[in-house]
Amino acid sequence: MEKLESGYDLVSGWRKHRNDPFSKTLPSKLFNGVTSILTGVKLHDFNCGLKAYKKEVLDCIKVYGELHRYIPVLAHSLGFKISEVAVRHHRRKQGKSKYGLERYTRGFLDLLTVLATTHYLHKPGHLFGSLGLLFGALGMTSLGYLTILWFMEIRPIGTRPLFLFGILCIILSVQLISLGILAELITKNIDDDYVDKQICEVIEESEENV
Repeated sequence: MEKLESGYDLVSGWRKHRNDPFSKTLPSKLFNGVTSILTGVKLHDFNCGLKAYKKEVLDCIKVYGELHRYIPVLAHSLGFKISEVAVRHHRRKQGKSKYGLERYTRGFLDLLTVLATTHYLHKPGHLFGSLGLLFGALGMTSLGYLTILWFMEIRPIGTRPLFLFGILCIILSVQLISLGILAELITKNIDDDYVDKQICEVIEESEENV
């Protein structure tokens, strides 16, 4: 509460010394590390249930599904100040943890959703373009390797699974980049329409005042 009153809008707990088995702490550290790098929000423990918010934060955030673990990311994308404090973590006394592979898989998919609706909301071409370049690089590397084998007369290469994989990566790369360009055009049109609407409203208000 003192941290919240010092000027921050959201303060998250950090279970610095966790009383959990290694099978739970290792995936958690990996998850928190990846989330921090991809979102730019420097927190050590996104899943800590102990958090303090200002009312304005919750009024501005729409949470659905299992996006509750990404509330700090959503708040940060709206310009709110985020911080964390170390909290005491108690060892589980009863019950059994329900976290497993399925939870982590859903968490990763939710992370992609958050990235798409925050970092790449107004620049979708960067998202699809980056993925397209990644698959394009994989495809070119695979086909380049097979081309070297061809010149070394290590044949045939057309029946190798790697050949099909390379072609599919190139096709997927072209599709993703094309999708990114289309998404950028749609976003630009929407933004231009919004700006035009705002200008028209300002002009109308000025005419009414005159």
